[in-house]
Amino acid sequence: MPALQFSILQKDLHSRARAGIIRTDHGQIETPIFMPVGTVGSVKAVSQQQLLQEVKAEIILGNTYHLYLRPGLETLEKIGGLHQFNGWKKPILTDSGGFQVFSLAKSRKITEDGVVFQSHIDGSKHLFTPENVMDTQRIIGGDIIMAFDECPPGGSDYGYAKKSMELTHRWLDRCFNRFNSTGDKYGYTQNLFPIVQGGVHPDLRKESCAFISGKEATGNAIGGLSVGEPTEKMYEMCSLCCDHLPQEKPRYLMGVGTPWNILECIEMGIDMFDCVMPTRNGRNAMLFTANGIINIDNKKWEHDFSPIDETIDCDMSAFYSKAYLRHLLKAKEFLGLTIASVHNLAFYLWLVKEARQQIQQGTFVGWKNEMVLRMQQKL
Repeated sequence: MPALQFSILQKDLHSRARAGIIRTDHGQIETPIFMPVGTVGSVKAVSQQQLLQEVKAEIILGNTYHLYLRPGLETLEKIGGLHQFNGWKKPILTDSGGFQVFSLAKSRKITEDGVVFQSHIDGSKHLFTPENVMDTQRIIGGDIIMAFDECPPGGSDYGYAKKSMELTHRWLDRCFNRFNSTGDKYGYTQNLFPIVQGGVHPDLRKESCAFISGKEATGNAIGGLSVGEPTEKMYEMCSLCCDHLPQEKPRYLMGVGTPWNILECIEMGIDMFDCVMPTRNGRNAMLFTANGIINIDNKKWEHDFSPIDETIDCDMSAFYSKAYLRHLLKAKEFLGLTIASVHNLAFYLWLVKEARQQIQQGTFVGWKNEMVLRMQQKL
């Protein structure tokens, strides 16, 4: 079966931003794209129907660590993978579980072989290796699966970042050996993306980009950013990586970020994004809009009966009022969590779609500069 295909349809004349299409066996993805995070096989408080109809998502994420623990590989393999289990027929990307494992600093041990960790559910011990993480992601059934890497903390010194990067590179060799020696699981093509590491150290990032590029994968990811380092450093490393990763392959910036982070990184040449921020912040009463940030918990919205947001193409955002959403969240009604999450996700998808149109029209940079300032205002 043919591997993932990426076509650049338009390059911005005044930046490195580009509009493209990723083609997978589960459909195509227009880039730049934001991917909602479906940690345990669902995006929190949002149904698959809402993802399709309201959010207009084109690809979602599944988390290997969580899905491995629950519902477990036996269940997923028996039904034919996550697409069959959760009913999502469009593309799925699975992360390797590395970030979750390494965030469990007190209950895991890193060795050359892999990582021993304790389940957050019942305390049982497990081992993730590059090999079994490839097997696990094959079983989960992602169209795009991620290499197993170590994600060092944002403040890591040079010595730790270098040691961590070199371990990630050795693990990457093992990931590709296992991936190339096993077949696609459910009759469609699965694609392995390697991950650039190196902390905030430019020479390490360049070295990692060179190593990753040598794998000639169908796409490449940039990891280890937005993990505690200053925003300026994140941008610097992102820009550097875009300079040194293949132009003709999609670039995925993992775990980033705010709407303005996303626009800045699109300008640098990033094609794919994911982050829990739209849903997590929505559940905590923060709404993103084209005109600024709304803390819907504030009393000023108590009698504001205007729609949440009529700018974006989302019926839910246009139907419900700010006052009603505030009431639901204050009353701790589950519907409030859904409305806020759907709205924020729909806004993120609207934003990257609008960015794509601006790139195609040759007006991206001016529009981006205006939007970055507007979106950060507190309303």
